[in-house]
Amino acid sequence: MKCSEKNSTDSKERDLARKKLYIKSFYNESWERRYGHPVDPDTLTLLWSVTVSIFAIGGLVGTLMVKLIGKVLGRKYTLLVNNGFAVSAALLMACSLQAGALEMLIVGRFIMGVDGGIALSALPMYLNEISPKEIRGSLGQVTAIFICIGVFAGQVLGLPELLGKESTWPYLFGVIAVPALVQLVSLPFLPESPRYLLFEKHDQAGAEKAFQTFLGKEDVSRELEEVLTESRMQRNVQLVSMLELLRSPLVRWQVVTVVITMACYQLCGLNAIWFYTNSIFGKAGIPPVKIPYITLSTGGIETLAAIFSGLVIERLGRRPLLIGGFGLMALFFGILTVTLTLQDHASWIPYLSIVCILAIIASFCSGPGGIPFILTGEFFQQPQRPAAFVIAGTVNWLSNFAVGLLFPFIQKSLDTYCFLVFAAICLTGAVYFYFVLPETKNRTHAEISQAFARRNKAYPPENTDSAASDAKVTRRPEPDPASTRDNYVQNGVI
Repeated sequence: MKCSEKNSTDSKERDLARKKLYIKSFYNESWERRYGHPVDPDTLTLLWSVTVSIFAIGGLVGTLMVKLIGKVLGRKYTLLVNNGFAVSAALLMACSLQAGALEMLIVGRFIMGVDGGIALSALPMYLNEISPKEIRGSLGQVTAIFICIGVFAGQVLGLPELLGKESTWPYLFGVIAVPALVQLVSLPFLPESPRYLLFEKHDQAGAEKAFQTFLGKEDVSRELEEVLTESRMQRNVQLVSMLELLRSPLVRWQVVTVVITMACYQLCGLNAIWFYTNSIFGKAGIPPVKIPYITLSTGGIETLAAIFSGLVIERLGRRPLLIGGFGLMALFFGILTVTLTLQDHASWIPYLSIVCILAIIASFCSGPGGIPFILTGEFFQQPQRPAAFVIAGTVNWLSNFAVGLLFPFIQKSLDTYCFLVFAAICLTGAVYFYFVLPETKNRTHAEISQAFARRNKAYPPENTDSAASDAKVTRRPEPDPASTRDNYVQNGVI
């Protein structure tokens, strides 16, 4: 399974920041060659800002395309077609220096964003739909694990001895074609999502065969019956639009929780950590030429933490990892603020700052780094899921854009105290999840809907007979507190 799109999102973002001087030099040379004079400083700043921000814009465009493409092609073929965007982006960016065309780099970044937007919706959806409930979390965490592996690979390839030189930096962007080509070769041998085949193509035989291939056994009656039960409850229901999902009281708190989860995922301050990493390492006495090698430790910590999360998520559950991850991030952001403020008062304080940075990274990757995508797939039933991923992806990319746009101003105004803003966001998220988020471990999608039903105060009708039925709601009178549990059993909340 390929995660190259999001790998490129994080690792190439950091490599882009490290190669900022190389790229600005390339822009200046291209401009002078074309117009006969150096580029104006304000224009250069604008070009750089467009280069950075256009990735998030492409991600948003890709997210908005997923529902339509997925309906026509399915999950598997959406991922296969998406490799065309990755390969095109890689070629444009890798050849931009030789062609002397700065537009190729900017357009390549946009196309790479489209690729990432599609992948970050289609891939978690595919993994969710092919997974038995017992391993749904662990398999969903594979996305986060490969993201971290991609980050680490980007750090290694960005070393000066490899592609981190002025003459070779474009090829660092070209590397994203490798996992895309791997997927093009390997994914055709895997079946389509059995839920997609059953719900949207009405192909029960194909769904059964897909389950047999994924699970490696002939008897898949239990898994098939679980999907058929959901299918009977959702019979004749067409795919829900994003607007219908936002209006539906049946999933009001699921939508709110997904929006808050994805916003916290991007606004938690992890990207801000990289702004200070090199200066903190320098304060600790590490020679500048050694800092790229020390930075590899952050990629290693990310990967180990993500693997740890994948191993324990089905034992501990989503709630402890998500709440604990954001809670620990808030704690270490507070400590980091203190150590950065006092780092000139003692020689050992910068080392404590390094420990805080690694702890923040580990806390993020052990829960908040992957679970938001898992929850988006678990909260919603089949007709709602594509629209839910569009909403989640939209919040994700808009938040990503907001961080890139606003963080320089926040950092300039608050300096090291900027981390208190992120600590507040992490703490707010942890408190919200503590009071609202139900545990989804080892539950069917119908059972997860039941867990939200009481909070939504809206219940589906007994029979679902049309596409509009998702919006039809029967509201029950407030029950007597002593009989609430009995009423739930008698009424068969779905």
